[in-house]
Order: sequence, then structure tokens, then C-alpha cells
Amino acid sequence: QVQLVESGGGLVQAGGSLTPPCAPSGRTLSSYVMGWFRQPPGKEREFVAAITWSGGSTYYADSAKGRFTISRDNAKNMVYLQMNSLKPEDTAVYYCAASRGTYAYAQSSGYNYWGQGTQVTISS
Repeated sequence: QVQLVESGGGLVQAGGSLTPPCAPSGRTLSSYVMGWFRQPPGKEREFVAAITWSGGSTYYADSAKGRFTISRDNAKNMVYLQMNSLKPEDTAVYYCAASRGTYAYAQSSGYNYWGQGTQVTISS
């Protein structure tokens, strides 16, 4: 069983940055595909970014391209989502997820484990 814990959320002004980390407990993440999803208020959960186990490939939603960067440090067993140029529409609960193996990176059904989420609020 893998338990994921996100942190680093908060209230930030538009144009600011946040880099929430995701840390697992119970198992190393090095063999898992890792993803970040978000759920804006009153909306469905949506894909943000994903990274393969080696970190060699990354995938982004159109809304995240050019502003967000997903990365991982397998030696530290951590995954990060660097978010720059934040907008009020980025306000959401952000979730870290782990997959034992999926090619459907943007599909939440491909992920086996989820964190509890961290709230990110962007003020205008």
C-alpha cells in the first residue's frame, strides 16, 4: 500500500508561484508513474501533469503547459509540481497520484493511489 501526502498549498496572489511536494509513506515511488490532478470548486477532477518513473518523459494539460513543471527526485523519494504565473482559475484542490503502470497519463482511472489533496487558492 502506498500512502501519498501533499503539502505546500496555500493562498497566493495572481502571478505568484507555489511548488507543492508529494511524499509517499510505505513504499518507494521510483517505479511508479506519478501524476498531479486538480479539482476546481464545483468542477470535476482534471489532469494537470504526469511524469514517467525515470523522469525521462513528462506530460501536461494545455492549461499547465509553459507555466507548470512536474519533476521527481527518486533518491529523495519526492515528486514536485512547480507552478508559476498562477491565475485565479488555478484555484483548486491539488492531488498527487501514483500508478503502477499506465500509458493513459491523463486518465484518473489509470492511477492506483491518491493523496488527500492540498488546497491552492489564487487571489486576483
